[in-house]
Amino acid sequence: MNDEQRLLFDAAVAVQAHAHVPYSEYHVGCALITDDGSVFAGANIENAAYPQGWCAEASAIAAMASAGHRRIRTLLTIGPGRELATCCGGCRQKIREFADADTRVISTCADGLMAIYTMDELLPDSFGPENLDVVADE
Repeated sequence: MNDEQRLLFDAAVAVQAHAHVPYSEYHVGCALITDDGSVFAGANIENAAYPQGWCAEASAIAAMASAGHRRIRTLLTIGPGRELATCCGGCRQKIREFADADTRVISTCADGLMAIYTMDELLPDSFGPENLDVVADE
């Protein structure tokens, strides 16, 4: 792992401990870094009224956007166990809103195993703000 990946991994592991998962007991943490080096993290939060909860990626993105940032440089997700925690389809689209084709999305597990994708590899031929002739806030 390089320094940025280690920073994101550690932040994701730390927030993973705060996941609210009384139903699935599947703890997920996510951390992302913006172009200016700001780091935001989020955990998955379940709700008794399924599907009203939200994923760790959505939590991290909400924290980033709420702080006024609009561009993800790299995002890392960690799940429990030894399997890679890849982003669900809904989160891939949420990431895409604040990403470009080269944004890196990293899937990890507790053992540190990693798979690194570009946004374009994870969600090819995606639909984004430019399809609506809208330029995302900078």
